[in-house]
Amino acid sequence: MSKMNIMVTGGAGFIGSHLAELLLGEGHCVRVIDNLSTGSVGNIAHLIANPNFIFDEADLVTCDGLQDAAAWADQIFHLASVVGVRRVLRDPLGVMTTNMIGTEHLLRAATADGRRPRFIFASTSEVYGFNPHPKMREDDDLHYKAGSTTRWSYAVSKLAGEHLVDAYAREKGLPAVTLRLFNTIGPRQRGEYGMVVPNFVRQAVQELPLSVYGSGEQTRCFCDVRDTVRMIAQLGACERAVGKLVNVGNEQEISIRDLAELVRQRARSSSQIHHLSCQEAYGEDFVDVERRRPDLTRLHALIDFAPRWTLAETIDELVAEQRRALAAEHETGTAFAATFRATSARGRGLLRRGKIAAQA
Repeated sequence: MSKMNIMVTGGAGFIGSHLAELLLGEGHCVRVIDNLSTGSVGNIAHLIANPNFIFDEADLVTCDGLQDAAAWADQIFHLASVVGVRRVLRDPLGVMTTNMIGTEHLLRAATADGRRPRFIFASTSEVYGFNPHPKMREDDDLHYKAGSTTRWSYAVSKLAGEHLVDAYAREKGLPAVTLRLFNTIGPRQRGEYGMVVPNFVRQAVQELPLSVYGSGEQTRCFCDVRDTVRMIAQLGACERAVGKLVNVGNEQEISIRDLAELVRQRARSSSQIHHLSCQEAYGEDFVDVERRRPDLTRLHALIDFAPRWTLAETIDELVAEQRRALAAEHETGTAFAATFRATSARGRGLLRRGKIAAQA
């Protein structure tokens, strides 16, 4: 494959940083655009010294130089998005603004100068809603329930993004690929926005109760991020994928209750499992999807791919990473406490000397 200029929006985020790393490793020039609202410079710190890497801290909704950046790119991977149930419930307007207006601005910039870069849009499995089938296929009807509109604002905004991409492909001739990503896990994923695996790992390592929302019988399929970005990159390079909508993920299904047990086992933790309602967990009640498993027939017809990471292997790495982080925090805290005690003792000595001197 020849060297290309590739833009990755959201490239300082969890999935985007792994994709940027992979593309740089393949010899491409990579330009990351990220507003750091959920991404982190720490995710890409190891890439910054690479002469083929460019980082722009910018927001797609308000960025003035987006057209120039898009004109530089041979390929654009659009991963920038507001994610996480907690963010969605707390700021649905911000979610929809970023996900829809940001996407439209990028599409307009990509097609403004007559160039037509390959455009790969990262959508989500959440657009399937309450799909009744054992496996979710790209040509399935989408099912949504009445009510709980806030919870589903993310899915609706990503579905609107799919339609925007399709409209630009039809009217502007943009060569586009739309990917529906299923649950992705791995290094650099943060749990504060409601991501289940990093939360379970943190709780298990710290011997805290594992918080299972609802019955725990709901099932998901988890794919290691390093497998996910390989699929994304391969589909982005695949000519036959242009114009297609493709599921991306892993077909191995597990209930959330069994996932909690697996994390507890791999961490050798004595944590108990604690069930919470959505109301208790998020402050808002809603009905969750019972099953989310991808049909990957179309993916395998387009690319030759087999996952390299099992769920247990990924959990083992995350457990080790969490233990290292806690050890580092403990060492920092111990060093700070020792410094504080020494400084405090010196301060008391000075006060005593000052008092003696005053009396003298």
